[in-house]
Amino acid sequence: MLNDPLANTLCKINNAEKVGKTSCQVKPSSKVIVEVLKILKENKYIDNFRVEEDNKGGLIEINLNGSINKTGAIKPRFSVKVNTIEKFEKRYLPAKDFGLIIISTPKGIITHYQCKEKNLGGKLLAYCY
Repeated sequence: MLNDPLANTLCKINNAEKVGKTSCQVKPSSKVIVEVLKILKENKYIDNFRVEEDNKGGLIEINLNGSINKTGAIKPRFSVKVNTIEKFEKRYLPAKDFGLIIISTPKGIITHYQCKEKNLGGKLLAYCY
């Protein structure tokens, strides 16, 4: 049984990138996973993804482009304020302004750059570089 579908999705993407595959399939799908994949697509970390409903939790087909070095879920999902985001940047990202941290806020799931612009805090979900 899957305990954290987001962590399993990001781990599967990471493993497929390491092997050099051009696509991978992930089960089950959820709204949070789809939002995280939209952010990765907007920031050019993945090419495209497609969600298929199969009445068994859903299936996501992800097309990779080889630009992910590492990605993963942040556990536990720390609460973060705007002035403490930089501490987590140092912990999860290799350098300043390199990669992104995905945060769940009251205004939706966004990157840490957008959180700083909008002066929002939230819960840490994932990182990617």
